[in-house]
Amino acid sequence: MSGVRDDRLAIWLAGLTTLTNFLFTLLGVWLVERVGRRKLTLGSIIGTCLSLSLLAIGFLVTAQHSPPVTLHPLDPLMANSTCSKYQLCEPCMLDPGCGFCYRENASVLLASSCVPVNKASTERAAWGGCSNSSLIKDQTYWAYNYCPTSYSWLVLLGLVLYIAAFAPGMGPMPWTINSEIYPLWARSTGNACAAGVNWTFNILVSLTFLHLAQYFTYFGAFFLYSSLALLGFFFIYGCLPETKGRRLEEIEALFENRLCSCGATDSDEARQVEYIRVKGSNYHLSDNDASDVD
Repeated sequence: MSGVRDDRLAIWLAGLTTLTNFLFTLLGVWLVERVGRRKLTLGSIIGTCLSLSLLAIGFLVTAQHSPPVTLHPLDPLMANSTCSKYQLCEPCMLDPGCGFCYRENASVLLASSCVPVNKASTERAAWGGCSNSSLIKDQTYWAYNYCPTSYSWLVLLGLVLYIAAFAPGMGPMPWTINSEIYPLWARSTGNACAAGVNWTFNILVSLTFLHLAQYFTYFGAFFLYSSLALLGFFFIYGCLPETKGRRLEEIEALFENRLCSCGATDSDEARQVEYIRVKGSNYHLSDNDASDVD
């Protein structure tokens, strides 16, 4: 999708993204008790917003420099196909029934065409020079779901930065915060509902991504994701309090205020609440009573 043609290089790049995810997840584990849940989550989501924007810009630049279709071969299979109407690689690539067949001489693309993909395998075209691996000559390539481009590094950079921003905060922090903010009587139900909502939206994103990419292009889809991340930043900034170093009773009291007022400021972050044991129950020690207790 980003324009990497070499399978071996693509595998190494996949390993790079996995290593980035692993290392920055460890960074999140190290920072969670030092920086705090709220600051780490806010920093992570603003990082994901910026990296998604960089991804979108990478796909936008790729689309603007999309190679043209120079050959429009006549074949009976093309009669009822939409592939023949495309003039650029970008719309041809977005059509799941089409692929881009081209020859490359140094950095110059020659004899490029948009042809139907083989119904049995997306690894080759339905007919023509890219229809069979034995027929593909030197410097002749078949591109399905991507366009050859010199700007693939920009997309890969955005992907690595996205993983680096997501892994320490938005990856583990929702599960950490969910285990703390619910009262004991609602903890199991709250965690179950949160996990269900999380995986429901994961499925929705997976099911709708290709449709969004087809109707809004890849850069439009990632600009949409970046906008949603920005909305999430404002919601978390206004509604998520800091829970680092607080007792469960204190965390429950944070949510007694009206919605989206508890996280607006951190002025009470250093405030400590003392509890003493009186006849087997928790007793809140107020400032007026502190002088009466030794």
